[in-house]
Amino acid sequence: MLTRTTKNHINDILEKNKTWKILDIGCGYRAHKNASVIADIKDFSNHYKNRKFVHIKEEKLPFKDKEFDFVIASHVIEHVKNFEFFLSELERISHKGYIELPTRLGDNLVFENVNDHIWWFFFDEIKNKLIASKKKQLIAPFITVSMAKMFEDIFRESLVVELAWEKKIDYEIDNAIRYENHIKISFLRILKKYFSKRLRSIFR
Repeated sequence: MLTRTTKNHINDILEKNKTWKILDIGCGYRAHKNASVIADIKDFSNHYKNRKFVHIKEEKLPFKDKEFDFVIASHVIEHVKNFEFFLSELERISHKGYIELPTRLGDNLVFENVNDHIWWFFFDEIKNKLIASKKKQLIAPFITVSMAKMFEDIFRESLVVELAWEKKIDYEIDNAIRYENHIKISFLRILKKYFSKRLRSIFR
């Protein structure tokens, strides 16, 4: 089952269940404070000297079936080529978890996402499914990851998808989503339109 949630709600749950074995996967330098195990394809063992770190080297995750009570995958799935297998691995190793993804708008705004992200996702609230399609760059990106984090404090629901899952992560791939004929929106074009309108209003 897949449902909408918030990071704050998940944090509250994890604070109340400190005996849980929690995995934070693909978190880089920003592991969740309640994570008892941290895993990444890059070796961050020197950064996490006081916590258990696992270096992931293969698609199949190096954990036992249902080894964890909870698994966090924040801004990871959009990077994974075989995301279907990755989701099945999350289901295999844990009873439940939290998934955080950029919205399609948020994904398009950030410079660093252009070459790093493979997939787009949105949550279908009718089907309670994660809908995946190959990423399309429709906006010339004009903000950095650090700037996006600042915007998230206010516009989080527009930039981030926050999902909780239990037992199963329902998803489908929508190959019908097409934007080949779409003209890429330029930030400079937006600025020109803005200043043009401002000038017209000033000199009326």
